[in-house]
Amino acid sequence: MTPAARASAAIEILDRIQAGAPAEAVLTTWARGNRYAGSGDRAAIRDLVYDVLRRRSSCAIRGGGTTGRALLIGHCRAQSIDLNSIFTGERFAPAPLTGPEAAGGAMPSGADALDVPAWLAPDLMHSLGADYAPVMAAQQMRAPVFLRVNLRKASTDDAIAALAREGIVAQPHPLVKTALEVTENARKIQNSSAYGSGLLELQDASSQAAIALLPLRDGMRVLDYCAGGGGKVLAMAALAEGRYFAHDIDAGRMRDLPARAARAGVRVTILPPGTASGRYDLVLVDAPCSGSGTWRRTPDAKWRLTRDRLNELIGMQREILEQAAALLAPGGVLAYMTCSLLEAENIAQVEWVAQRFSCTLRHAARFLPPDGGDGFFVACLDAPVP
Repeated sequence: MTPAARASAAIEILDRIQAGAPAEAVLTTWARGNRYAGSGDRAAIRDLVYDVLRRRSSCAIRGGGTTGRALLIGHCRAQSIDLNSIFTGERFAPAPLTGPEAAGGAMPSGADALDVPAWLAPDLMHSLGADYAPVMAAQQMRAPVFLRVNLRKASTDDAIAALAREGIVAQPHPLVKTALEVTENARKIQNSSAYGSGLLELQDASSQAAIALLPLRDGMRVLDYCAGGGGKVLAMAALAEGRYFAHDIDAGRMRDLPARAARAGVRVTILPPGTASGRYDLVLVDAPCSGSGTWRRTPDAKWRLTRDRLNELIGMQREILEQAAALLAPGGVLAYMTCSLLEAENIAQVEWVAQRFSCTLRHAARFLPPDGGDGFFVACLDAPVP
């Protein structure tokens, strides 16, 4: 496909997303319905769509509208791409620019320039302070690809060498000793022997750094209460011997966890929804949240978030924290994590649960995209001892 043909496909996909459909679903449906597009074309179109979504607001200002076509015009202007080389009207290319399109567009400013939803900008400014502009600028860029080295199976050097043998280039990342940043051929990872043999898992560096701050020790009973796909419980199990349990309200999210655990060489007991009971030395709550720290990976989520949804998430986080705190052994540790940048979802929730259950804050940490990984928050609280 030519660049112009890819642009036409991106316009079609963006129009569907603008109508309210999730980006991933639209991209998957488009790929299935257009088998003529090779893997390279599909990857390029996907990258183009996500580049636009990360900068949807500024692209709309530059392009003079919110249709897929206007957004792509804005993207081309931002990237100094010759519009007349894309909008040619030739076979499979978008139609030539109209007079108003050629003359339209403006320079974005304020929240639009940083591609921040206007209603949320004050909250983010309050939460991030002087980091607001650098963080939101980082969210406009593509996220790096990170791997977690499974230290039960390989050293960092061994993992790098195994990847190199398959043409994948990776280097250590300073945020945490287990993290590798992939700099070449990231799309080969999931079909690589290094990945298939359990030497590595895909996991953001900030998430890995948060796990490294947990007070894990051999012999602990550990519960990942909102396990999802299980990345964090696998990371914990790789760091200390113990009994690990995974629970999620949606059992379907954990369907691949047994196979992943077997590949990693660790044991994880899957608990059906609503069956977590007993007492645990450490309970991890990776709570559902706004995802504002991961917007460069899921940019359409940034534009779907509303104040009502944020308030709903805050209430949900407190309900989950109450359930999880009730499962702590005396003197146990409650670990709370989010991939949010917002104080209302982070330290405010920690302060609430500390007061509610007479817990003591052991430590808290925040990681931001300019550090390399996603925006991430972690806090550990000690339960009281009778």
